[in-house]
Amino acid sequence: MIILPILIVLSLVLYVYYKVAIIKSKDGLTQHYFNARSKICLGSFVFCFGINQYFFYLTRISLFIGIIFVLLGLYQMYDGFKQDKHYRNEWKKLNPNE
Repeated sequence: MIILPILIVLSLVLYVYYKVAIIKSKDGLTQHYFNARSKICLGSFVFCFGINQYFFYLTRISLFIGIIFVLLGLYQMYDGFKQDKHYRNEWKKLNPNE
């Protein structure tokens, strides 16, 4: 199960990358777009961490904690994808030539 720790680290690095990109950006629409992308990365981090939690310990309490983490991660990813789609469409409306 080497794939889960790789996904956890990758999603955490991308989350930090998008949060730093928000600080560097001056445009409000771009900041909202990067925030939506960071929500997707945070959701995938929590989701993968919840699955890894159960596989690592294999106890009943880790199953319940893992289920909570998986549900929270799925909600964050769903919300992030909705916001990402919305702000991408808004950016296309403001920049029709690109």
